[in-house]
Amino acid sequence: MIRQMLTSLAALALAAPLAAQEVTPDPRDWDAITGAAEGQTVYWHAWGGSNAINDYIAWAGDEVAGRYGVTVEHVKLKDTADAVSRVIAEKSAGKDSGGAVDLIWINGENFAAMKEQGLLYGPWAEDLPNWQYVDVDGKAAVTSDFTVPTEGLEAPWGMAQIIFYHDTARLAEPPRSIPALRDWAQDNPGRFAYPQPPDFLGSTFLKQAVMELAPDPSVLTKPVSEESYHEATAPLWDYLDDLTPNLWRGGAAYPQSGPRLIQLMNDGEIDLALSFNPNEPSNAIANFELPGTVRSYVLDGGTIGNASFIAIPYNANAKAGALVLASFLLSPEAQAHKQDPAVWGNGTVLAMDKLSAQDRARFDAIELGVATLTPAELGEALPEPHPSWMVRLEQDWTARYGVGQ
Repeated sequence: MIRQMLTSLAALALAAPLAAQEVTPDPRDWDAITGAAEGQTVYWHAWGGSNAINDYIAWAGDEVAGRYGVTVEHVKLKDTADAVSRVIAEKSAGKDSGGAVDLIWINGENFAAMKEQGLLYGPWAEDLPNWQYVDVDGKAAVTSDFTVPTEGLEAPWGMAQIIFYHDTARLAEPPRSIPALRDWAQDNPGRFAYPQPPDFLGSTFLKQAVMELAPDPSVLTKPVSEESYHEATAPLWDYLDDLTPNLWRGGAAYPQSGPRLIQLMNDGEIDLALSFNPNEPSNAIANFELPGTVRSYVLDGGTIGNASFIAIPYNANAKAGALVLASFLLSPEAQAHKQDPAVWGNGTVLAMDKLSAQDRARFDAIELGVATLTPAELGEALPEPHPSWMVRLEQDWTARYGVGQ
C-alpha cells in the first residue's frame, strides 16, 4: 500500500500545480474560524482499532458539537494510507476543493510524502489558540515528525513511547535488550509476538531492533541510501532469522494489531508483548482485559518515542471545522482527559509550567495505573528514524517473513 501510494505521489509531482484553494478564514482570526466552522461536518479519518480511542474521539466530537456547532464523523481506518490514497485519487481527478477527508490522524511516512507533494493545507498549527500550551522546548518531537520538520502543517495531539509488558505471574524477570529478547525467546518459544508489519506497532518493533543492532545508528536519522541500508540492516535480518521460529505460532502467523496482543496475553498464549502507549496495560487491567499481575518496562538502552499528529488535506471541505477540532484537542481539558488511563492513557504534548493552577490540577488528579511507568522510569525517548527507513523495512520484512500476502 505504501509503495503504491509513493508511486502515485511521484506521478502527481509531474502534474499541473495545485489549483488555488478555496478561501478559508485566516487561522489567526479565530472568531472568523469559529463562525465559519459552525454547522460544518468534519470527517476525521483515524485509526479505529481500539475501543478506548474510538470512545475518546466520540467524546471529543460531542464536546465540539456542543461548544462550536461542529459535527465530527470518525471514519475508522485500518491503515492511514487509505485516507492518503483518497486524497491522491481526488487530486488526480482534479477535485481541489470539497474533498472527502477533512482531518487525518497521520504518521511520519505519510506526512513526509504528503508534505513533499503539497497535499497538505497550511501552515496553521502554531496559529491555534491552544498552541500556547504546547511543550515546544521540552518535547522536540512536537515540531519534527520522524526527523521531518512539521512547519505548522500538522498539530501534535499525543505523546507515545514503546514499552514492553509482561505477566509477572509467568515471567518475573523479562529480557531488557533486543539481543536478550532473542535469547529469551529461544528458551521460551512461542511466548512473544509482535504485530505483522505494516501495522504501525509491528513496524516500530523493527525500528527499535535496527536502532539497537545497527553498527552506526546515526545513519538512521538521514534519508536511506542503498549503502547505508544494507550495512545497517544486515544484523537485523540475522536477528530476525533467529527470532522468527521462536515467535508465537512459530512465525507462521502474526497478530494484526496491538489490541490483539492484549487478547493473547489475557488468554495465556504469550508472556511478553509491546505497546506504543505507556498506559495501555493499565487501561487494559482497568477494563478487565488483562490480569492485575501485568507490569510494563522499557529496555535498558531506551525506547523509541514520538508525537501523534493530525493534518488537514489541501482540498478538505471543512477546514474551519477541522481547525476548531484540532485546537480543542490541544486544550488542557482534552489533553488531561486523554491522559487518564481509565479513558485512554495517551501522554500529553503540553508543558505543565504553561498551564494555570486549575489546569495543572487536572493532570495532578490523574491516577497512574498499576502498570504505568512514571516519566522518570520511561526516561528520555529515542528519536524516530527518517521515514524512508520505515518504508524499506516494511517492504523487506514482507518479502522475507510476511504471511497471508
